[in-house]
Amino acid sequence: MDVLAHLIYEYHKKLRSLALYTFPISEKKHVENKLRAKQIDYVLQEVTPNKYNVFFGETSCVDVIRLIGDKPLNLYTLEEDFMLGIMLGYDRLDQCRRYTQRAFSNNFIKVS
Repeated sequence: MDVLAHLIYEYHKKLRSLALYTFPISEKKHVENKLRAKQIDYVLQEVTPNKYNVFFGETSCVDVIRLIGDKPLNLYTLEEDFMLGIMLGYDRLDQCRRYTQRAFSNNFIKVS
């Protein structure tokens, strides 16, 4: 099954409120047409001149992405990265470990 179709299926079944799909520029029109046809809110972000990310799902979740802004995922703050992981349905405990590991390695958290 096509990855985009599967993510849309999971969104419609309420298994996820927000999805992220990365695709080549050649699929851009297809992706936008499919999401518009299904009346799903989305935000497109260019990753490279040949690749895009599309975040789609519930408007309140997509609005968070809009508020974070159009920047590469590797430039997200620790908190933005944590929120995104939780919103995409990644394991909460793994997200907590990732957040604290990154915070410790960047000396954002001091251990006494």
